[in-house]
Amino acid sequence: MSKTKDRIRESNLRYKQSLGQNFIYDDELLASLTEAAGVSASEDVLEIGPGCGSLTKHLCAAARKVISVELDERLIPLLQAFLAGEKNWSVVQGDIMALNLAEVTAELQKPFAVVANIPYYITTPLIQRLLTSGLPISRMALMVQKEVADKILSSPGEEGWGPLAVRCQYMCEPQRAMEVPAACFTPPPKVDSSFILLPLREKPAVEVKDEDMFFRVVNAAFALRRKTLLNGLCAAFHTERPEAAAWLEKAGIDPMIRGEKLTIAQLAQLADVISC
Repeated sequence: MSKTKDRIRESNLRYKQSLGQNFIYDDELLASLTEAAGVSASEDVLEIGPGCGSLTKHLCAAARKVISVELDERLIPLLQAFLAGEKNWSVVQGDIMALNLAEVTAELQKPFAVVANIPYYITTPLIQRLLTSGLPISRMALMVQKEVADKILSSPGEEGWGPLAVRCQYMCEPQRAMEVPAACFTPPPKVDSSFILLPLREKPAVEVKDEDMFFRVVNAAFALRRKTLLNGLCAAFHTERPEAAAWLEKAGIDPMIRGEKLTIAQLAQLADVISC
């Protein structure tokens, strides 16, 4: 049993399934995750969900400064005791979905990296929040459910292709760093995981006239998966079929195509037509 696992056992702390608490204790795996995240001595890190601090310890050794955000207040004393010798580390107790992220990261050198082993139930909203936060993030290194990673890395026409994949690929260059089987966690989750990297692009993958309109079109394209794109546009924009058909014709898109077949470039072209 690892020393970190011993600390949890001796504290009589029970893992909270409601918070998605699945910890990694294997030091070799933790070192590999830190290396895969690409953290350097000149870089600062926002860590989300430090848990018992096993990965945090490795991040502190690799980074210039680490700020961890932990929701479970029971873990704060354990973290503070375990990481007391780390002068480049501090912790914020709170919900990452509700905190003022600009305030939390004010002391970090810009741009900074985000590293997270997060509860699976907030993966999609957290990624969306980080990507729309305006924070100077260089990249995100996230432990996510394998199914979510598959979606993020999917292509047009594939089952996983949807708003999450489009947003991630529009703003980032996603890649899978490694697969992490469920058995690597304590307690083991019901599914396997993937450690993915999301380096942010200097410029979005495509240029659009109106980014808000672009994402409105993206949501419309996938809202009615069993329907044609024409039907999706009519429903989302509360417009009549002739007008929606004219948009598609001008964008050079078959009105009978389903939204999940469209590339990011085609979605952008359609958004630009509607914006005019």
